[in-house]
Amino acid sequence: MEAAAEILGVKRSTAYEEIRLGRLRTVQIGRCRRIPTEYIDDYVELLKREASTTL
Repeated sequence: MEAAAEILGVKRSTAYEEIRLGRLRTVQIGRCRRIPTEYIDDYVELLKREASTTL
């Protein structure tokens, strides 16, 4: 989670909140949660779409 938050330029707590809201997807490997790079890309695209609709 820390690496994904750093890539996105947000705090770790923000990343966890976005995951909780279902906006940032994760996969579970054993007891660990991971965020594949394509899910980060999907999240960035979501943010772009939201930004374009608010203009």
